[in-house]
Amino acid sequence: MDGTILNHHNKVSIHTKEIIDAIRNKGINVFIATGRSFDEIAGVVPEGFQVDGFVTSNGMAGYLGKEVVFEHSLSLELVENVIEKARKTKVYYELFPYGASRMTLKQDQQYVEDEIREPKPESVGINEWLSRKEAIKEEIAWTDTIEGNRFSKFYFFARTKEHINSWKNELEQLKREIDFSTSISSEHNVELMVANVNKATGIKQLLKHLDLSEDGVMAIGDSDNDIPMLQFVPHAVAMKNAPDHIKEIVEEVTDFTCDEDGVYHYLKSKFNL
Repeated sequence: MDGTILNHHNKVSIHTKEIIDAIRNKGINVFIATGRSFDEIAGVVPEGFQVDGFVTSNGMAGYLGKEVVFEHSLSLELVENVIEKARKTKVYYELFPYGASRMTLKQDQQYVEDEIREPKPESVGINEWLSRKEAIKEEIAWTDTIEGNRFSKFYFFARTKEHINSWKNELEQLKREIDFSTSISSEHNVELMVANVNKATGIKQLLKHLDLSEDGVMAIGDSDNDIPMLQFVPHAVAMKNAPDHIKEIVEEVTDFTCDEDGVYHYLKSKFNL
């Protein structure tokens, strides 16, 4: 979604909604594969926006409509271990339970909020900055303890590249003790999921559930967390706003950016609509 059908102010345009409607009316299935959790999607799409299903949290869950097809969960042991290390490093974190508000421990609130202090660092994208501002203001549940046993992912952020890179190194060390996977969508974040899970594995699980071949699948993406997906599908497309290393692994690049309704223009031309 981010950098693809979402513009840099985190909104899906009405034009994108309309072209998706037109494609689905031709009997073609349209799915969203996103790093966002399922609960984050409704707030960034226009009224009446519909697709056939979702792969969310970088492959951690899959849906047909609102029906859960599959769901992976981080273990409580891993969650508690990661939070303890995040606190020592003072890295911004959000933990995403299934079906509930993302959470951060109250004892970490001060340093987490301090990472979003003004002014915005020049290298942080406005879309990510606005998302973090909104999360701090309205979306994070500041809790005394971590409860539950169904967690879709961690999201980590730092206002400097040095800080987030140091945290990535910490996570690589932790992988030697507990297996998990990580994914990045900007130079200032990293997300943590179950081992061997990504957007491609999520797509494969949905295809298997629907008894469909991957032969006719096309995907459009723009960032590093899209790489497994773009390498898996037979027809891969990168956004004009994607970095060069993403453009190098696809067949086509859109003529317009996410801020110029790039997906709308590409699909309109591709399907002669």
